[in-house]
Amino acid sequence: LTPVPSGHRPCGTASPGSGWALSRRPAARPADRPVPQDVAALEYRAPHLAAASLAFAFPAPPAGSRVLDVGCGTGLVARELQRRGFGCLHGVDGSAGMLERARGTGLYRQLQRCVLGWEPLPGPAEHYDAVTVVGALGEGQVPCSALPELLRVTKPGGFLCLTTRSNPSNLRYKAELEAALQRLEQQGAWQKVLAQEVERWERATEEEESVQGTGYISGVVYIYRKCPVPPLEEG
Repeated sequence: LTPVPSGHRPCGTASPGSGWALSRRPAARPADRPVPQDVAALEYRAPHLAAASLAFAFPAPPAGSRVLDVGCGTGLVARELQRRGFGCLHGVDGSAGMLERARGTGLYRQLQRCVLGWEPLPGPAEHYDAVTVVGALGEGQVPCSALPELLRVTKPGGFLCLTTRSNPSNLRYKAELEAALQRLEQQGAWQKVLAQEVERWERATEEEESVQGTGYISGVVYIYRKCPVPPLEEG
């Protein structure tokens, strides 16, 4: 483990030396994650839809809320979150190249390298008000077995915003993911807030992947809230 690089800015009550570290494990293949020049061509809507859903679920102004963007890529989700008032953003990704591009946006207060599913997230328990995983839950990407690790770093009452595709080549993974989501809900780990199916998620690059010949891939946004949810304050 190496020290947190200088230049990372602490946020809220977080300590810049509270155990965050860079992983030296080789990066997993970031399958099918669009880079900025592809976004317009693909009409990639996942970052916008995820950020809008998370902002809608939040019970209070999000400016001081700490958010972890898992599989942050080049910062597409961070841009959408910032537009909705989220200002304290941390990111992790398995690709050093992606992290460099994310760092160039200036949107993140901390960026760390981590291959989720093969190593723990580089942060303390119950640290984040929200955790997002957008564009990284799919076949050959983050395994469903990583869900408890996402919960670990989320505060009680905090939100988890997850997305996946519904195209044919990802249906097996989607079924496994939804079974894992349901098991955790039945165990009392979290409560489902939203599961929104979206037909025009992004343009299909292969016709057999599109929804009924529309030329688009479908997808889904899930919002869960970690239990126990704090009681409402009276008055």
